[in-house]
Amino acid sequence: MLTSEFDYSLPADRIAQVPIEPRDSARLLDTRDLTDHSFRDLPELLEPGDLVVVNRTRVRAARLIGRKLMSGGRVEALLLGRVTGTLWRAIVKPARRLRPGEEIAFGAISATIVEGPVDGVAVLDLWSADDVETAITAAGQVPLPPYIKRELADSERYQTIFAKEVGSAAAPTAALHFTEDVVGRLQERGIELVEIELRIGLDTFRPISSPTIEQHQIHSEEFFVPDSTQAKIDACQGRVVAVGTTVVRALESQSDGRSTDLFITPGFRFRVVDLLVTNFHLPRTTLLVLLAAFMGDGWRNAYEVALERRYRFASFGDAMLAALRDRGDL
Repeated sequence: MLTSEFDYSLPADRIAQVPIEPRDSARLLDTRDLTDHSFRDLPELLEPGDLVVVNRTRVRAARLIGRKLMSGGRVEALLLGRVTGTLWRAIVKPARRLRPGEEIAFGAISATIVEGPVDGVAVLDLWSADDVETAITAAGQVPLPPYIKRELADSERYQTIFAKEVGSAAAPTAALHFTEDVVGRLQERGIELVEIELRIGLDTFRPISSPTIEQHQIHSEEFFVPDSTQAKIDACQGRVVAVGTTVVRALESQSDGRSTDLFITPGFRFRVVDLLVTNFHLPRTTLLVLLAAFMGDGWRNAYEVALERRYRFASFGDAMLAALRDRGDL
């Protein structure tokens, strides 16, 4: 399929730059009948017996600012994830001035470039007197998507209320709208909520640059579905409601492994997820392709309506509730 089929015109001012307060006051478009709601209405849009699945991943404070030990030159590193042991992959700047063997201090973290940089990505050997993850949390900053130009006053606003396991480079943004009140009212209606973990990589923001989606190489991400969650899914008598595309990828991977490079495209046969809560995604992204696979051609009409009604797009934007294609009565 041509990548251009997943393009649309998105004015820059429709990309939300700050999160709305309170979290559950974000708007929610029910694409089943194209009605407007607030996110706090979600419990009433679902039914007793439904099962809501969220991603409990926590965004790592992966943006490190440091200095070269020899010259004192400024270095920025954006950690992409652990390779093995003390070795980490990172996007480094200025890449053209860095070489293997270069030593850098990021606060209490000492780093040595082991490989690269190649295309801006290097392998770093990180060391700290404390636990490295603890040191990263202390020294680093939570990275925001590249299309968000304003810094957050409180970095916790880019974490969901479910965030527990550190490891992602981006937040599972559909879950940013949840509050304890919404969770409580779901439970009051007999709707259970369970968790999975999928560690989101920065490639999630990378537009598809190839002429066709089949030529695009999707990123691989670690995931974990607890036995207790799987048991609830297997026993579910209602509908499985995935909160975010990361949950869809984890649940539909149908794999016993710890990582997935599943690229869900139109024609994919969904076996687990019935309903999807998600934000409005940017053009030409794998996230939008997944939505098109889930909704069918209805995604474009839903986006046209959202733009006309001035919904906010992307990570800090509003949300939509979508049913699996050809099952709009769900």
